[in-house]
Amino acid sequence: MKPQAPAEIRGEFKPISTNVPGIQICEHFPELSKRVDRLAIVRSMTHGDVNHTSATHFLLTGQAPPVSRDRLVQWPHMGSVLSRLGRGHGALPPFISMRPKLENDVPRFVEESQGQFAGWLGPAFDPLTIDHDPNRSDYRVGELVLPPELSASRLENRAQLMSELNRQLEMQIPAAVARNASYQQAFDLLTSTAVGRGAFNLDDEPAAMRDRYGRNPHGQSVLQARRLIERGVPLVTVYWPSDGIKNVSVYWDTHSRNFIDLKDRLMPPADQAFSALLDDLAERGLLDETLVVWTGEFGRTPRVGQRNSDAGAGADGRDHWPGCFTTVLAGGGVRGGMVYGRSDRHAAWPEENPVLPEDLVATVYHLLGVPREQTLPDVQQRPLQVRPGVAINDLLA
Repeated sequence: MKPQAPAEIRGEFKPISTNVPGIQICEHFPELSKRVDRLAIVRSMTHGDVNHTSATHFLLTGQAPPVSRDRLVQWPHMGSVLSRLGRGHGALPPFISMRPKLENDVPRFVEESQGQFAGWLGPAFDPLTIDHDPNRSDYRVGELVLPPELSASRLENRAQLMSELNRQLEMQIPAAVARNASYQQAFDLLTSTAVGRGAFNLDDEPAAMRDRYGRNPHGQSVLQARRLIERGVPLVTVYWPSDGIKNVSVYWDTHSRNFIDLKDRLMPPADQAFSALLDDLAERGLLDETLVVWTGEFGRTPRVGQRNSDAGAGADGRDHWPGCFTTVLAGGGVRGGMVYGRSDRHAAWPEENPVLPEDLVATVYHLLGVPREQTLPDVQQRPLQVRPGVAINDLLA
């Protein structure tokens, strides 16, 4: 917020005080304003990529995106690294992504964005991706329920037969190893008591809890993430869904109607779900051991209507702006009630403590217990260092 800047910079929104003296945030985050004592607000994130699909690679991996869009040359998502390191327990996958696809959505950013998968670690360490809308009454995760005519014993017999066949195939086709690992994971999920206890059954939650997160795709995705985390899944990524409403900005990509869409469509569900998650984790005794990171791939232009990419901006919009933006962290070893970094008077560039994506990712890896010198082999068995940058000590509790 830049309340003292000219109107074309500060925009229509006003700052409000929070429960931490001296820290203000936007008036349309009233619930988060009561919980800033739990937040570490990094206001000096910066990089130089104005494209959605490649800038995402920076924030999810800490590495510059490769020229090729081939997944096998991209760097691995942090969740894939945890998966390769053997984190997690039980049948539930160690890395799950919530990417709800809605009616009339615009999927290109989600489908094409780099850094979401295992990259050079190989597809065996890709996330379980959940595309179904968890706010729907018929929400389900793939085919994780056995049909009535197929007993667990028959499924086990099929699995043993497939295993024998696959062993022969793996000797001839190396790529079959990753595919067979996925098959085994699917069998484990189908027969797992963890899934049977309802990891993906949001109807097990009290109606009041579902209401608390918000009866919308984002709110229910965040609730689903909490259910997975408390069952031992090491990392869950929640992507914002595109509702595809005609003449409305896609995701938070407010090239037009910036203030209308933020106020009416985007900020209220974000405020509700993030606040509910913080409270829910704290009440369950999980917040201290669960790191929550909320970020986009870049920010928006300091000046309303300013053009900074091929997409441009309307008179009431803001274009892409990677020069300075904000990331918020909470829980999991992070100091709460603090602001790190400062932007210049127009919120265009960092003026104090600039933070590159690799340093944010290094901080996350540090809090997840991944050592700085950690290496993992790529698909050609070459050892590559997975942790970039330098952890930001001032953010650590």
